[in-house]
Parts: sequence; C-alpha cells; structure tokens
Amino acid sequence: AMAAPGQNVAVVVHRAGDLRLENRPIPEPGPNEVLLRMHSVGICGSDVHYWQHGRIGDFVVKDPMVLGHEASGTVIKVGSGVTHLKPGDRVAIEPGVPREMDEFCKAGRYNLSPTIFFCATPPDDGNLCRYYKHSASYCYKLPDNVTFEEGALIEPLSVGIHACKRAGVTLGSTVFVSGSGPIGLVNVIVAKMMGAAVVVVTDLSASRLQKAKEVGADFTIQVKNETPQEVASKVKSVLGCMPEITVECTGVQACIQAGIYATRSGGTVVLVGLGPEMVTVPIVNAAVREVDVRGIFRYCNTWPVAIALLASKRINVKPLVTHRFPLEKALEAFETTKRGEGVKVMLKCDPTDQSP
Repeated sequence: AMAAPGQNVAVVVHRAGDLRLENRPIPEPGPNEVLLRMHSVGICGSDVHYWQHGRIGDFVVKDPMVLGHEASGTVIKVGSGVTHLKPGDRVAIEPGVPREMDEFCKAGRYNLSPTIFFCATPPDDGNLCRYYKHSASYCYKLPDNVTFEEGALIEPLSVGIHACKRAGVTLGSTVFVSGSGPIGLVNVIVAKMMGAAVVVVTDLSASRLQKAKEVGADFTIQVKNETPQEVASKVKSVLGCMPEITVECTGVQACIQAGIYATRSGGTVVLVGLGPEMVTVPIVNAAVREVDVRGIFRYCNTWPVAIALLASKRINVKPLVTHRFPLEKALEAFETTKRGEGVKVMLKCDPTDQSP
C-alpha cells in the first residue's frame, strides 16, 4: 500500500512472516518528549527475526509492532519541559529509555532496568516510520560533521563500546572477535580504537572477512567445518599466542566453545551474540584456567562517547552501510537483509532528503 507524503508511514510486523507498510497517526509529544521527522534507520538482525519468527526468547509479538531501533532524525516539535533541544536539531536516538528510577538506574546500569522501554521490543513500538516521538533525554544532538547515517549507526556501535568496556580492552590487548556481521565489525573498530594491538576475526563468509580487514582487523580466519578446538588452535597460531580477550558475536554453540578454548588463562570471554537459551559449553575448562565469562545486555552511557568519537574522526563507521532503500521499499530492504547481503541496510525515511 502506497501512502501519501504527509502521512506517517510505518513498517509494522503483525505476526511471524507478516510485515506491512501502514499509515499511523502522527504522535503528539508529551512534556518531556520530542517529535522527530525520521531520516535514517538501520535494519538489525533482531528486526528480521521478529518478522520471521514473531518472537525472540520471551519477547513475543502479540500486537502489531513498528520495527526499527537504529535511528536518527530531526526534531520538529518539542514538549513543554524540553530545554536542551529545539526544532531543526539533528539527533541520534538511544532506543532504551528507563521508565522508573530503580536501583539499576541509580547504579548507572539503566540497561538492566526490568521495566525499560525499548524500541521494537514487544510491546514497545520502534521508530521505522516517518514521524516518531521519543524521550528528549535519550535524543542526542549530532554535530554538523556527523551524518544522519553515522547517527543511526551509533546504536550498533554502542554494542561494541559496551562489549569492549566489559571485556577490559586496553592498550596492547590481543583480541579475538568471533563473527564478522555488523556487531563483529563494530567490535573490531572499537577494540582497535581502545588500543588493541592485534585483532583476529573468524567467520564463515569470505566477503564478511574482507569487510573486517577494511575496518581494521589484523588477521582473518575463514572457518569451514573445524572443531571448536581446531578453531582455537588456528587463532593461537595466527596470533602467535592465545588472545587475552574474546568477543563472541554469533551466539552459535560451537563458536562459544571455540571462544573459551581460545582465550588465554586469566583472560575474558564476552558473550554478545545470543542463540538458544541452553548451550553446552566447556565451563570447567574456563573455570580451572580463571577465564572470566561475561554477558552484555545492549549498552548504557555510550551515545555521548560515540558522538565524540565520530565527531573527532577517531573512528569510521561509514563502510558498514552497503545498501540504501527509501522507506516505501522497506519490504525489499528486509528481504535483502534476510538474504545476508552486504553489511548494514539503511532505510531512508524522509522523501525530501535521501542523503547519507
């Protein structure tokens, strides 16, 4: 269904396999909210997963839900209580907004707040639409030299910042990144920026590994059907030592196993990718070698850091965007992402401005 330009076109998942373009009313911002004209929204693996399966773990699509959580846009209206933003400001949107000041928020780990609002996680609507309202405190002004697409890429980039911080990446670290999708790639970028001396990346896909090289990986290993122990020993032989830090971005059982075997004693494995709820891992191997296994859940306090890095040109995320589609061609864009083509597919929501 085609929608007129003045209307609020949105990409909505109804249930598994049912994705539609729909018209939604243009929302009215509350006192502490801003109304945004959306510009660039990236498609995430989770968006595709909700469309294909109708759920991720305990998060089930029960009612129609707008997708999208990697986004940037322009403020067009501000609520009465908003002082730090004005119409015309270009902003990046942090999709997770705590609903109450609980113990997690007080401790600065608001991402763990159980009642948090999060774009495109049932039942909360995302921002893959023309007009969207959001908490003003979680909209961050973009400097003039940071593009809308870079603003939208702050969301996946934040996963890398949060993961590398949790992993303790520092000057001279040796790092093994398992998986070379968008999240593996942002971890490569961030690990190098944080001072990692060497980063090795594994993946099944040669083209994705080529992308890893482009964004700064020192070594790549294409895995075929090696055992986890064989993958670990390949990592060791390429690096000349076992890595101190492994960032696992696939969620695949065999890859988690390889990550534990590969990590040097006293090192850290961070699990970023999530697969099935139950996985069999060599936990005793990790335990007796004092290998710390840490999880991450999204991110917190990363937008200001990311904006500073992008504005200062310390990092370059532009090579991550490989495809662009207008909002009207969202279904085609989702098919492209599902087929695993390219790296990051970007939807352009403003018909009057399709620039990066």
